[in-house]
Amino acid sequence: MSVSALVEVDVLDAVPTGLYIDGQWRPAGSGGTFDVEDPATGKVLLSIADAGPEDGVAALDAADAAQESWAKVPPRERGEILHRAFELLTERTEAFALLMTLEMGKPLAEARGEVAYAAEFLRWFSEEAVRAFGRYSVSPDGKSRLLVTKKPVGPCLLITPWNFPLAMATRKIAPAVAAGCTMVLKPAKLTPLTSMLFAAVMHEAGLPAGVLNVVPSSTAGATTGPLIKDSRLRKLSFTGSTQVGRRLLADASETVLRTSMELGGNAPFIVFEDADVDAAVNGAMLAKLRNMGEACTAANRFIIHETVAAEFAEKFAAKMKEMTTARGTEPDSTVGPLIDAKSRDKVHELVADALASGATAILGGAPVDGPGYFYQPTILIGVAAESRILSEEIFGPVAPITTFTSEDEAVRLANNTEYGLVAYVFTKDLNRGIRMGEKLETGMLGLNAGVISNAAAPFGGVKQSGLGREGGLEGMEEYLNTQYIGISDPYNG
Repeated sequence: MSVSALVEVDVLDAVPTGLYIDGQWRPAGSGGTFDVEDPATGKVLLSIADAGPEDGVAALDAADAAQESWAKVPPRERGEILHRAFELLTERTEAFALLMTLEMGKPLAEARGEVAYAAEFLRWFSEEAVRAFGRYSVSPDGKSRLLVTKKPVGPCLLITPWNFPLAMATRKIAPAVAAGCTMVLKPAKLTPLTSMLFAAVMHEAGLPAGVLNVVPSSTAGATTGPLIKDSRLRKLSFTGSTQVGRRLLADASETVLRTSMELGGNAPFIVFEDADVDAAVNGAMLAKLRNMGEACTAANRFIIHETVAAEFAEKFAAKMKEMTTARGTEPDSTVGPLIDAKSRDKVHELVADALASGATAILGGAPVDGPGYFYQPTILIGVAAESRILSEEIFGPVAPITTFTSEDEAVRLANNTEYGLVAYVFTKDLNRGIRMGEKLETGMLGLNAGVISNAAAPFGGVKQSGLGREGGLEGMEEYLNTQYIGISDPYNG
């Protein structure tokens, strides 16, 4: 066995394989187990406990029982637990990075970047825990006093996606902990191992029993459905597809459950005629190929001014040709596999549809032969307006290029989608950049930047890309209720 294989075995041996409920690891009830595969090889990494409906209820029981005492823990103590978790996670960067690479596929360099990004949510909210400020004021008529306070919303259900298994967990868990909420975490069935190892870190950091409960499940609806209808649950935070988000919103409406939804995207990447083309290409590499394109923030539609489109496409293709498609644990890997066969086939279906409608592949355009679920980095030009690839989220390393002639046309093309998560604009004209920020229907804008995610910034979209924000000052507000107390006039009371 190679040294790298020995390291992989050591990391997998450290992953708990049970359900984490009320501070204890336990086997599933009636759910049995399910397998977690390596998308680069198709081989089983681990078999883990498969939570059933009764396990979800047990997790909510624990969260509900712990809520009152946890809410009374001083904010400073909650923040110190998060900071200890930040330090532990940072110390174990290599183990977490390797585990993410094994179960999700991303190259190790990117996995290390995700560990750093995920850890920043722990550090940021460890500092925000003491800043859940209210206010005190005199009423306008002077006859009373207005006291506004912040209180934890209560037990939360957190549902995370498979593409960023650590960062999406910390982005939800950290503000909930800081705000004084208890949680049930349901990680994605394709990549649950990272969340389970992180739960062990939170336990080691001193998080009390029942505050965080983790229930991996192969049947998400059966496990979480009863919780969404349970009156004890006070908050649902979901990251995933818009299609699933719509169903969850419908279910949540029955109890008027407070929700945060970070859903799909169809990000436009706009390059104006005055842009630094080389900088735009570098930004495009980050916006498109980060995580193999499997990100809601990935650039989905490249809308390039007609005068620079040929130069941009040529330089973009040259950069993409330098990428190495290989298992993420390989030293030279820069593009890993897609998460499963279904996802790879969907990407190729979109490419085939575009080609059939008249597009040309100047690079790539097909799956990679061999084991695993790899797809060639691909650039398409001459993409017809009616092609599905311009309206559907690609979630793969494929860049369709279209052109525009005027600023108004660029805005029209960019806004021609039900999504509105993020957009990217490259221009040397600051006034134009500000105008685009005001005209584009998007929750976030990267101006001359291909990556803008930051724990200190509010992440979220508009239209069918979701509700609410994660990260930044706004992130903890999602886990706090505002209470107003009217006080009689102290001079005439």
